[in-house]
Amino acid sequence: MGDSAYSFSLTTFSPQGKLMQIEHALNAVKKKGKTAIGIVANNGVVLATTKKLPPLVDAKNVHKVSKVTNGVGVVYAGLGPDYRVLLSRARKRAQVYYRKYQDDIPVLQLTRQTAQVMQEFTQQGGVRPFGVSLLIAGFDEEGPQLFQADPSGAYFQWKATAIGEGFMNAKSFLEKRFSDDWDHDIDYAIDQAILCLKNDFEGEMTEHNIEIGIVEKDDDGKTIFRLLPAEDVRTAMDNLA
Repeated sequence: MGDSAYSFSLTTFSPQGKLMQIEHALNAVKKKGKTAIGIVANNGVVLATTKKLPPLVDAKNVHKVSKVTNGVGVVYAGLGPDYRVLLSRARKRAQVYYRKYQDDIPVLQLTRQTAQVMQEFTQQGGVRPFGVSLLIAGFDEEGPQLFQADPSGAYFQWKATAIGEGFMNAKSFLEKRFSDDWDHDIDYAIDQAILCLKNDFEGEMTEHNIEIGIVEKDDDGKTIFRLLPAEDVRTAMDNLA
């Protein structure tokens, strides 16, 4: 009996040791999700993704890079509605932590708790895995941090990575530019993120069909997450021309 015979069961392993619904969820990320990139700089983290929308959609209210807390940002590849559920849960958990400790939740702990939610949806009947992967960026005592969480509930820390349909080409691009002595600032990381997206972009890339968010320290040393305005994205693209 092949793996296809186990495709309709979330809780039954195939003879090859796979949970096929998780494999299908990963395919939703790899085949349907637009490419998203995360890059760690020496003074922050950059999250970037493509944002192609139908021409009649008002793009001002559509964001793929979002704020979880004042100092943590997230980008996704996969199913948008699934992402909204996880984003809402992550924000609630961050608020619970803040009300209890009067401090922002560490990015590793937030990632772990979000990944736990994703994992719980892989071992219960009557539910399905989330068809989305996340890149979560933040800052802690050890510096800027970047994590990836997948539909299985697995999570990893990265210096730079990519998810979505173009992840293989994007990772290859990043691997050629990263080394063990990588020590560049956030402006350089923004440039590399734009070049990486452009490397596999179909059609003309503009400031309106890509989105970039950054986590950095402000002048007072406080960690902040912010979306780059379209004009700043345009300036960065012009500087690379």
